Amino acid sequence: MTLIKHLSLLLLLFLFCLNANSQPSATGKISVDKKLTNKLVQALTGFHGEVGVYVRNLKTGKVALVNADTLFPTASMVKVPILCGVFDKINKGELTFNQELIYRDSLKYDDGVVGSFRDSTKIALPKVVHLMISISDNTGSLWLQALAGGGEAINSWLDTNGFSQTRVNSRTPGRKAFQARYGWGQTTPREMAELVTMIYNKKAIEPEASERMYRYLGMQFWDGEAISQIPPYIKTAVKNGAVNQARSEVLVVNAPHGDYAFCITTKNQQDQSWQKDNEGYALIRKVSAIIWNHFEPKSDWKPTGNVGRYWF
Repeated sequence: MTLIKHLSLLLLLFLFCLNANSQPSATGKISVDKKLTNKLVQALTGFHGEVGVYVRNLKTGKVALVNADTLFPTASMVKVPILCGVFDKINKGELTFNQELIYRDSLKYDDGVVGSFRDSTKIALPKVVHLMISISDNTGSLWLQALAGGGEAINSWLDTNGFSQTRVNSRTPGRKAFQARYGWGQTTPREMAELVTMIYNKKAIEPEASERMYRYLGMQFWDGEAISQIPPYIKTAVKNGAVNQARSEVLVVNAPHGDYAFCITTKNQQDQSWQKDNEGYALIRKVSAIIWNHFEPKSDWKPTGNVGRYWF
């Protein structure tokens, strides 16, 4: 490594650690894992766009942060707040978990599974929730957003629970300017990771609701990025997202030596392709592997390296 590159990395590490200590924390007083942070800084160097990462070891409480409190588009990660909004309504008795819903053509947003239903199709609410989380069905998600009381109600729940930067923008009064900039939703890597961690800790809504939401997050169809770098026998709770200029993923990993949560988000990517080698997708895989190997250095499992063969 050249002297100039070495000094640049040290400067970046210093700035990121400074940022970590100056930003409000969802977890109270924090201890920074400088070794992991340094690995992440090196991995992100040269990325053609903006990127943020937040990692917390749920056993030790140590964190690694790179632009962890910067706002990014949620893309489909917004479906985690929608999930919380739906279960909040169920908990209040304003929705019934197993209630039957009737699909109408006016609900159609795209040609996903729910958008392909015939008018008057009957479907139970938990099946729509499953489609929203597992395959990221957009029509079903917007339907559930409305059932949860809309973006205003979901944002109110987020605010009440300490997530001041995470917001639903789409179809939410007063948020057109934010939608133009960030799309469907906006968040920070720290807040999104801590939201999934709250679900994991059984503190979102109430314990039974949290457990049910955590099970849904463990049923992920889109597993070609961060999950692909974690052994298939390890439990993960995940939601990912993608739009042209942004890629993102949030996980809680039930690892052998201690569970951990992390979120990686990008924006303003130069690479807007939708192939498996998109720079954002590749970075998510790279970061996920770094974090897994950092916490599980003696693991004898390694990915095949041929992610693309079965990549959707």
